[in-house]
Amino acid sequence: MTMNIRIPENVQYLIDTLESHGFEAYAVGGCVRDGLMGAVPKDWDICTPARPQQTARLFAAHPMHNAGIQHGTVSVILDHQPYEITTYRVDGGYSDHRRPDAVSFVGSLREDLSRRDFTVNAMAYHPRRGLVDPFGGEADLRAKIIRCVGDADGRFREDALRVMRALRFAATLGFSIEPGTSEAIFRNQDLLRSIAAERIAAELSRLLTGDGVQAVLLDYAPVLGVVIPEINAMTGFEQNNRYHHLDVWRHTAAAVAAAAGRGPDDTVLRLAVLLHDIAKPSCYTETDGVGRFHGHQKAGAVMAGDILRRLRYDNRTVRAVTRLVLYHDAPIPSGGKGVKRWLNRLGEDLFRLLLEVKKADVQAHAPWCRAELLAELGRASDTLEEVMAQRQCFQLKDLAVNGRDLIALGVPEGAAIGGVLGQLMELVLDERLENERESLLEAARRVYARDGEGF
Repeated sequence: MTMNIRIPENVQYLIDTLESHGFEAYAVGGCVRDGLMGAVPKDWDICTPARPQQTARLFAAHPMHNAGIQHGTVSVILDHQPYEITTYRVDGGYSDHRRPDAVSFVGSLREDLSRRDFTVNAMAYHPRRGLVDPFGGEADLRAKIIRCVGDADGRFREDALRVMRALRFAATLGFSIEPGTSEAIFRNQDLLRSIAAERIAAELSRLLTGDGVQAVLLDYAPVLGVVIPEINAMTGFEQNNRYHHLDVWRHTAAAVAAAAGRGPDDTVLRLAVLLHDIAKPSCYTETDGVGRFHGHQKAGAVMAGDILRRLRYDNRTVRAVTRLVLYHDAPIPSGGKGVKRWLNRLGEDLFRLLLEVKKADVQAHAPWCRAELLAELGRASDTLEEVMAQRQCFQLKDLAVNGRDLIALGVPEGAAIGGVLGQLMELVLDERLENERESLLEAARRVYARDGEGF
């Protein structure tokens, strides 16, 4: 862990400008935490005793966002990047368990740090004066611990979203949560009901991307059950099936962890894995001691859609996740015909995600069956790469003929065009016809002569 945090030129400029006018200034919060861990901070925040109006005057030559000025924050835009500069402050009461009813500006950096959520976020850094760490944040970083600043119950009652933030930091940093903080999380978990769904969703999405996600899902299932009550039925629900050695929730947690780092759209992937078996408890039947879950895919897609809409996820995410849940258990043939049909149904991006969902799911299956199932998925992945490399046709836009060609043949505009193109697509997908213009035109004449009146 380094004590020499590299301060970017723009941050140095902001600090120097404030100090040249008599105001001390420090980098503060997450950027200090990340810098001490050797990571490159994505955002830089600065704190200072300068009042927001004074800060605004000092940087009047630059674009600014002042939406947070009532809470002491001015965002200065340098090179198209915002830098938040916040006046030292202490917060008043939190009647909504989210935002302070009022803030009071103070002259002490220590007082400002004392209002922050966790010790690892309650540090400040100056390029010459070094680290200011009144609450042991650096020691907690070294020990990989998430600990509230001061009274944990008070911190969570002030801002209930901190409950989810604690879980998110534990998952993304791979840290454990200090016992007193952990106990306070459970005591205050119901306060999450007062938090806007969008804010919960943002923390959940980030939590799911963490390398430490499995431990968080297992250790804090009741907390997540406040956010997604459907999870409660999954915990401890035994599957009684030789393919599954874990209960539904432990299987889900293991699958989410196995999906870590896969695919370009991690949020969609991990939400799909989180919810892929959400309907298993409600679909469970047992015959001769063997558990089965008939219809859990379709029921799960409906439930997943309800959950994501409740959490205010965007429509694209809802559509993608529900389709992945619907098809997560469907067999994927490894041959060209089967792969092209899946590509036709889902498109390349979603089909790739489906393969990743299935791989993650399999890695949480009973050990005896994993190798064979993963090998089958590997063969399907190889075929997918061949299809894409050879630019094989699997969707209408790639057919060597189009509607204008069919009109030239005498096919009337309207439903007949779509009907003929659909049948040509089926012939190509089934590899009974090459995607070659003349062959397709000849086949189109036959199809329309045979079925034209039926369109």
